[in-house]
Parts: sequence; C-alpha cells; structure tokens
Amino acid sequence: MTETESNVYDVVVIGAGPVGENVADRTRAAGLTTAIVESELVGGECSYWACMPSKALLRPVIARADARRTPGLGQAVQGPLDTSAVLAHRDYYTSGWKDDGQVEWIEGIGADLYRGQGRLAGPRTVEVTGPGGERRVLTARHAVAVCTGSRAALPPLPGLADVRPWTSREATSAQRAPGRLIVVGGGVVAVEMATAWQALGSRVTVLVRGGGLLERMEPFAGELVAEALTEAGADLRTGTSVKSVSRENGTVVAVTDTGDRIEADEILFATGRAPRTDDLGLETVGLEPGSWLETDDSLRVTGHDWLYAVGDVNHRALLTHQGKYQARIAGAAIAARAAGEGALDSGPWGAHAATADHAAVPQVVFTDPEAASVGLTLAEAEQAGHRVRAVDVDLSTVAGAGLYADGYRGRARMVVDLEDEIVRGVTFVGPGVGEMIHSATVAVAGQVPVGRLWHAVPSYPTISEVWLRLLESYRDS
Repeated sequence: MTETESNVYDVVVIGAGPVGENVADRTRAAGLTTAIVESELVGGECSYWACMPSKALLRPVIARADARRTPGLGQAVQGPLDTSAVLAHRDYYTSGWKDDGQVEWIEGIGADLYRGQGRLAGPRTVEVTGPGGERRVLTARHAVAVCTGSRAALPPLPGLADVRPWTSREATSAQRAPGRLIVVGGGVVAVEMATAWQALGSRVTVLVRGGGLLERMEPFAGELVAEALTEAGADLRTGTSVKSVSRENGTVVAVTDTGDRIEADEILFATGRAPRTDDLGLETVGLEPGSWLETDDSLRVTGHDWLYAVGDVNHRALLTHQGKYQARIAGAAIAARAAGEGALDSGPWGAHAATADHAAVPQVVFTDPEAASVGLTLAEAEQAGHRVRAVDVDLSTVAGAGLYADGYRGRARMVVDLEDEIVRGVTFVGPGVGEMIHSATVAVAGQVPVGRLWHAVPSYPTISEVWLRLLESYRDS
C-alpha cells in the first residue's frame, strides 16, 4: 500500500452514525458510488452512547413504575431493580460496543467504509488519516455530506477536566451505579439519566440553572416530570448554578452560587451540545472550524453547491430520527442533482425539502411520566405570529388512562390555528404517551383540518381517546 491512495466516488459521507448511514443508503439506492468515513464506531452516538443504551437503561425503570400502578401486580414489584441485569441488557443493545453488525450492513449496501479521521482538503476532496497514519484522498464527483454529529458541551469551569466529569457518554455506558450522583442540567439528557440512575440505586441531586425542567416543552411537561423525580427521591434544585467543582480523595465536591457544598461520587454535566466540526478541515473551503453548518431545506450548506450538512451538525433539530429524516431528504436531493434533473421539489413538504424540521419535530422524553410533543408550543406559535388557541385535557379523565394505571396523572394540550383550522402542536405527558405521539405527528405534518379529525375515531377504551376529548373541548370553548 502506498503512503497516499486516491479514490474517486460520486458521494463521500463523513460520519457513519445513523445519519451518515442513511445518506449512504439513499445514494447507493440511486446508483451512486459512495464512500463513508468513520473515526470511531460505525453506528455512531445513537447506537453506543445515546438513544439505544439510555432507553435500555430506562425501559426496566418505566416498566416497574407501570407495574406498581397496576392492581394485583403492584405488591409483587416493590423490590429494587436488578442493576446488574439492567446493565447487561444495556450492553446487549450496544453490541458490547462492537460494530461488526453495522459494518456488515454498510458492506451489504455496496458502500466502501474507510476507518480514520476524515477532513475536507478543498472542494469535493476528503483526506482520511487511518489508524496507522496512512493517508487516503477521496474525491467526490457530486457531493460530500458532513454527518459528524455533536458532542457534549462542558461549561468553562476551572479545573473541570481534572474532576473527570460524566457527559452523556459516561452516563449511558457506566458499569456500576454511583452511590451519589450530581446531575447538572434540566434538559432531556439530564432528566432521563436522573430517572435511570435514581431507580438503579444512586442518590441523585439535580441542579438546574433555570426555573424548571424541559423548558423547550410546554411548562406543564417539566412540572410533572419534576414532581415525579422528587417523589422518587431525587433532590431537585432549580435556579442553581455550579460555581466550582473539584475532586477530593475521590469525592466530587460541587459548590453552587448560593454557597451550598454538595458531595458525590460522580457528576454529570448535561448542559448542551457542540458541533463536531473543529477538526474537519472547514477552513479549506472558507468555513469556520467548530461552527454549526447552515443549510437550506435540501441540507446543502449555504454557498457550497457540493457540500451537505446532515443531522446534528446543522443545528436544525438535534434528534436521531430527525437526522435520519434529513438524510433521506439529502440523499434524494443529491441523487436528483447528480442525475441532472431540473428544479428540485423543494417547496414546503416537497420530496427535497426537510420541512418537518421547522413545523413538525416529534420528541419523546423517556422519564416517568413520559413527555412527548410535536410541532409548536403555545408560546412558540404565538411568537411565530399565528392566531392560536390551546386546548388542555386532564388525561386522568380518559377511560383508557384509568385502566392503564391506578392514580394516572397526565395532561394533554392541542394548539389549534384559528385561521387555518389545523393543529400546530400537541403535547402529551403521562405514562405510556410515547407511543401516542405519532398520531399527533401525522396530524401536524399532514396539516389535517380539525373538521376532518372528527372522523378519525379513537378506539375505546384507549388513552388515545384523549383526541376526542381535545376536539370536544375545542368545539365547546
């Protein structure tokens, strides 16, 4: 093998997480030769340090909580979770942090995998530095797609590196439950990991700089999750910032802005994300290293007709399923442009436009209770200039909710556009609502008229009958 090899492809994808894999799948399906570059594990963040391991940790937690609220079963599940079994189940879903199966899938679609650090080296050019220092230069005839995702952003606290803090990666891959855990943050990662480790035996303290949890959702979502975390035994403190952190004889010591001194075995910072673009060679094509990459709705980077940014790296919607959606759109756009097709179908909801990034992003927070939302909150809709009305329903009034769990607590909100008579957003909070959000996603993305939704009859007795209650409340208000 020579020191530098050069290969030409139709498309080069940097990053083999779910997003990069889906771009490659779509371009290969269109008959385009495709190379995909990965510096870590094929399958990316979601497979090994985010979605899959976190949900594997949380599923037993939620199942036990549901069982405890079920007559005839509650007394049988009062004991602690088998932490070792839960962690083993987590390890199974990460394939033991081995990517053989994912590599086999890439080979199966006919894409070429290059192991190593991929960097742009000018227009349509990617240089790959392999594990042994060997260099390969890949040239793209049509497109380079940057799918490198994001990483945890740590605050600029002096000496933080010496403390060896947890980020989302350590929180989802830990091999034992810490006796005491501090969680800094109030977003999705913070509340999910607080839920998981509290149930697995840790004494959890949650420090939130803002006034509540899940502040990007409707206010009641964070309120119900906070209430449940407190009841589970977590110490939740809002309006609190960490001013300093140190590790003394193995113990983490966090000092807050109020002067409180909190000791723990580990500290998790879940305080945001940063793009993985600092070592990507962006400067070779006139872009700023370490920046988010701005794109149009076909996911093409502004000012570059050959460069695409797909997934977290474009900061449109930092969710795996949304990144995979963008990958399908980008793959179709790349294929259409490579085929020399004329104008793309890039209008709202077109085949080459990621319109859902703006109007219909679904998300489920796998806490107890679950929180699920899609589209705009009431505040977001009003800020966008829509004339809207919010309709709220107590989920405990729905027959299916009462059957699902004794003492069911939950809430639903539907935000209706009064001019277009369509649903702009929906939020559900309560046990089991994660599996309900796709119905709301269809309504929002499909811009289904409220009048037509009257004819979408929910089965009785399910929790989904909340749709009837929401529509009745809207009609009668």
